[in-house]
Amino acid sequence: MKKILMGMALIFTLAGCGNKKAQQETTSESVSDKDRVEVLYFHGKQRCITCNAIENLTKEVLDEDFKKQLENGEIQFKIIDISTKEGEMTADKYEVTWSSLFIDKWQNGEETVNNMTDFAFTYAKSSPEVFKAGIKEKIEELLD
Repeated sequence: MKKILMGMALIFTLAGCGNKKAQQETTSESVSDKDRVEVLYFHGKQRCITCNAIENLTKEVLDEDFKKQLENGEIQFKIIDISTKEGEMTADKYEVTWSSLFIDKWQNGEETVNNMTDFAFTYAKSSPEVFKAGIKEKIEELLD
């Protein structure tokens, strides 16, 4: 009985680490800010080892490879706690239900959404160098 309950708990935990959003879509919003790339990391109160690795490795990539773009606002990094009222509202917009990573491009008030959650959970813990290279590549692509 214990094994069944532990198995079910594991399944629910892993299922909660994803979200319902499609891999890529374009939405329109009236944003007066300049064109930019937004890196959005969503998390809840409780985080697993992989969730923490996603945040930490993303910070490393941004600090090591995009420091200038962070300073001038060309890239914005937002850590969003979905357990707060404000975080919940942002999570609803992206249909996020648990830890998730998005790298989005804003151009002329149009947002192109890139859901990197599956990629992040696949590589952050098991292959951090692959994770970092993939995040860097996606950001460079969106900066062009």
